[in-house]
Amino acid sequence: MKPRKRHVLLLWMLVCSGMTEAIEPISTTIAVGMAATLTAFLASYQNIFYYFHECCRPEWISFNRTALEADLESKLFGQHIASRIILKAVNGFMKNENPKKPLVLSLHGWTGTGKNFVSKLIAENIYKEGMDSSFVHVFTSTLHFPHPSQYLTYKSQLQQWIKGNVSNCERSMFIFDEMDKMHPGLIDSIKPYLDYYDKLDGVSYRKAIFIFLSNAGGDSIIQTALNFWKDGRKREEMELKDLETMLTLAVFNNNQSGFFHASLIDKNLVDFFVPFLPLEYSHVVQCALAEMRARGRKPDWGVADKVAKDLVYFPKTEGVFSVKGCKTIVSKLDYYT
Repeated sequence: MKPRKRHVLLLWMLVCSGMTEAIEPISTTIAVGMAATLTAFLASYQNIFYYFHECCRPEWISFNRTALEADLESKLFGQHIASRIILKAVNGFMKNENPKKPLVLSLHGWTGTGKNFVSKLIAENIYKEGMDSSFVHVFTSTLHFPHPSQYLTYKSQLQQWIKGNVSNCERSMFIFDEMDKMHPGLIDSIKPYLDYYDKLDGVSYRKAIFIFLSNAGGDSIIQTALNFWKDGRKREEMELKDLETMLTLAVFNNNQSGFFHASLIDKNLVDFFVPFLPLEYSHVVQCALAEMRARGRKPDWGVADKVAKDLVYFPKTEGVFSVKGCKTIVSKLDYYT
């Protein structure tokens, strides 16, 4: 049992043991007084309980825009488009007391570019417990839905899980990793919860957040970034409009992906398709330096340079982008330090 829960339990036992002394009221006045005291005490206890035990309340769920902006600026590298979209989308949604639909973000790009990391930053700046919050739910397609032939069973279980958790807390977050590997029928089973419904079977999903992580469209993003590089244009000049239409079509029309002709795309239920650009050498160095700081170490540029140069880059002739982004930085640092 966690210490904080144990303290609450001990407090409750103390309350109960104290109550056993007053079984016979001496007078009506004393009885009324005791009732008032007990009511006040229980109200106080309820506040203490909420303080120690995660609940669907502002004490535990409260968006910190300033902190998210700082995290995106100091911890996410090479993703100026994604950072801008994420901050505006999450801030606008969390400020809206009456959203018309859930927030749906679809993050796309090659491995190691920061998709999972951004999901973690969003959770940490909304939920006090971050990714450990009981209101944050993560599904990995190949782990939770491994057998395509059983997708009807998965569909029923997934729908019940979403409904049950949103019924428990309207500010629930659902993260679907490897979304492009999900069965198309399973993806479309999520559609009703993303739509503009006031309620479904008595439950409102309008304040929930759905985040999809996918490699789908990654090749198109890389090609656009490579074209910018070959034309001698600065990476930071790239805008969402340079990628959005191309990315949406690439995802929707890829018959090797679970997103192929998915109705949630066709019905425009995804609020933002967020492109994550391939990372260059300088970004890998920044990742290594940031990891050193996270470990409480003084950043060492020499070590970061060794780590970055040890990675594989593509295309083969130009060697512009890291094949695995920053994904192997942790293990590389362990080797060099």
